Amino acid sequence: MKVYLLHRDRDFDSKQNFPSNAQALIQDLELNTLFTAMAIKDEFLFNVVKQAVLTGLNDPDSIRYRQDILRDCLNNPAVVREIYQIPIQSIQNKHKKWLGIFSKYPGSILSSAIELLEMFVDLLRRLKQIADEHADKFESDGFKRFFVMIQQELSEDYFAIVENHLKELRFHRGVLLSAELGIGNEGKNYILRKAKHNGQNWVKRILARKSPIYSYTLHPRDDAGARALGELRDGGINLVANAVAQSADHIDSFLNALRLELAFYIGCLNLVDQLTQFGEPTAFPTMMDSKERIHSFTELYDICLALTTKQKVVGNDVNADGRELVIITGANQGGKSTFLRSIGLAQLMMQAGMFVPAESFSANVCTGLFTHYKREEDTSMKSGKLDEELSRMSIIVDNIIPNSLILFNESFAATNEREGSEIARQITCALLDRHIKIFFVTHQYELAHGFHEKKLDNAIFLRAERKADGGRTFRVVEGKPLQTSYGKDLYRKVFG
Repeated sequence: MKVYLLHRDRDFDSKQNFPSNAQALIQDLELNTLFTAMAIKDEFLFNVVKQAVLTGLNDPDSIRYRQDILRDCLNNPAVVREIYQIPIQSIQNKHKKWLGIFSKYPGSILSSAIELLEMFVDLLRRLKQIADEHADKFESDGFKRFFVMIQQELSEDYFAIVENHLKELRFHRGVLLSAELGIGNEGKNYILRKAKHNGQNWVKRILARKSPIYSYTLHPRDDAGARALGELRDGGINLVANAVAQSADHIDSFLNALRLELAFYIGCLNLVDQLTQFGEPTAFPTMMDSKERIHSFTELYDICLALTTKQKVVGNDVNADGRELVIITGANQGGKSTFLRSIGLAQLMMQAGMFVPAESFSANVCTGLFTHYKREEDTSMKSGKLDEELSRMSIIVDNIIPNSLILFNESFAATNEREGSEIARQITCALLDRHIKIFFVTHQYELAHGFHEKKLDNAIFLRAERKADGGRTFRVVEGKPLQTSYGKDLYRKVFG
């Protein structure tokens, strides 16, 4: 049985390597805030959502497959959480008592495997019951396939056969073995046999004429004889013990996969519950192929800021469809970095198959997401800040491919404006030539003004909004670059 709730035709790989820039994304976009909110102190959930978000999908159809499943989860949260508890219960039960399956003795292996299977049968019955009661409430291809599989493979006939086998494997009537004599009259080819009763009830079996039996009664204090008989019994049930253990392992693997893949959706349910408390909107994005240039949204907000402040935060409306270069300038502390972070977070969430923090959102998928943020100087730096920025840029260039998205935040500002602007201009032009979408937050007027003067068809210029009295709205609006970032506003605010 296959779960297939994160991919249409394959299992979710929880060991997939993270992209080379994963640590930079976590730092620059404050992703641990998002992961922590989705996990709610559950380390397993934290690791799963981190894996799913950082190793997102590039194919719009695959993303829509997850989106449809997530819609079902949002429409039926109690049912999904009930299903998730089934593998959790399995883990708790195993930790309590079933350790004999790791024994080297066939008898112990068989006994523990039978107990595991009996426990699994009870859990699978619960899963089958949920499928029978709630399958008609789910509309996604993923859940429809999952519930049909459960109903077909976990039929009443299946449970009857399994329970009958488990009853037989308890060997209440003893173990019937056959064997051959080998070299030195040593036994070999031990085979477990099924006792035949010819359909007779127990009364007829007692009164029926029996064949002669050659028997041997072991003395109660004959420890060596008991060990010898135990070895004979283990030799006969060895293959059966392994087969039953493999059956238990197969069901255990299915339940583990169910827990793994549902964990992502449980994290999404946890997240939307918190956002609802703050009154923040969420929306399922419209996606286009990576070769398209679509980026428009209404009330897009920084979800990590909302989760940190635990209140509704300011959103932005932008239409950058058809544009590859977005330059953001404007007032200090006007919300430019927060806006840039919201762009990166929404892109990652969209390509993980999640909803996004906005009222509406449309974008093309990207083949990779990269960030180049300014870093504060620290004692670990072995060179100047500009050298460090260029070194990080070199690593990005080695890994970035066409149709990627890169976010620059105050990059190349560690030198004078003329030199920094020229470095940024050449890098930006080279990236645009490779069809890479760019969002660039900068205070460098020479850089922003230079691109604005070119009147590029594929560029849009945004500016952090400032009121006439110097107040910040924390919104970005379309507008040409200005020579000032209104640092005097902050001076007056701090020093009066």
